[in-house]
Amino acid sequence: MRIGILGYGRFGRALGALLHEAGHAYRAWDPVSEVPMEWRLGSFHELVEAHEALVLAVPIPALGGLITTLRPLLRPDHLVFDVGSVKVGPCALLEEHLGAAIPHVGTHPLFGPVSLARAERPLRVVLCASPHHPAAAQRVEGLFHSLGCEVLRQSPEDHDRVMATTHALTFFIAKGLLAVGAGAELPFTPPSFHAIARTLESVREDAGHLFAALQNQNPFAAGAREGLLEALSAIHQSLAEAVASGAADEQLSIPDLGTRSPALQEARDHIDSLDQELVALLARRTELVLRAGRAKAELNLPVHDPERETAQLQARRTWARESGLDDQGVEEVFRAVLRSSRSAQGGAG
Repeated sequence: MRIGILGYGRFGRALGALLHEAGHAYRAWDPVSEVPMEWRLGSFHELVEAHEALVLAVPIPALGGLITTLRPLLRPDHLVFDVGSVKVGPCALLEEHLGAAIPHVGTHPLFGPVSLARAERPLRVVLCASPHHPAAAQRVEGLFHSLGCEVLRQSPEDHDRVMATTHALTFFIAKGLLAVGAGAELPFTPPSFHAIARTLESVREDAGHLFAALQNQNPFAAGAREGLLEALSAIHQSLAEAVASGAADEQLSIPDLGTRSPALQEARDHIDSLDQELVALLARRTELVLRAGRAKAELNLPVHDPERETAQLQARRTWARESGLDDQGVEEVFRAVLRSSRSAQGGAG
């Protein structure tokens, strides 16, 4: 599939790198962002003419203008799909302008440049098929599968409803926490805040620029925000009433893990959850190891780097001691991890 990317901002570049890594040829065009010579064509018209699949990777407010400009250049053998984080509006635009004449699909890759750089897995994509073009949806789904993505099919409305109470609300809450100073460097924080802090950092690094689009372009976002604010207001009022009356309000307690679970089972449940996180982290680490292996191969460097491994083990022993752990035991764990890394890169164990 000859792939042209229209829009080479942060996500367009990241998608291009993912395509290249998977062995897909592509070229890109952007009127503002610089496209490296290796991936550039001379003009917008040349890119459209030369490529079969066209990825619309522009900001959502600019999508209507791009589709209008694009439409006279499209042929029935073209395949057009967007990658926006909102689907009702973009899919309606595609249907309005392309209809049954030009194959098109709506998609939302649930990953961004930072999550790709961190090798976070799995990569997931929501696909909203046009009723006119089931074959086009199958082809786009196959393309994302070739990139190592899991694909979930939804209607544009179902997608936006879910995103309103997850993606959009996460950004809304993060914006509020940052506004009251929760994202500042603090001398100490409880463990319960650590996950929130990671969310704040992810929002700021990966897609903070999407805030307005997520809130204004998703038709269900305003209702989700209003529902959250009403719930918070009711909780706030109940807290005030409980303080004024001097009586505890059981409705204000946050449910625990359940009174039927003994302490041992509770601890085991937490251990299982942490182990699941460790396995996910090991999968991410392996992806980065493979990336490093490809870089070594380009430089004709050997897989095994004894000096690097010695420095790694020394650093991890130090981290272990600083955390109150047995440094020898931690070293043994990382020796096993390094053996696995060498094996993944094709080296001796």
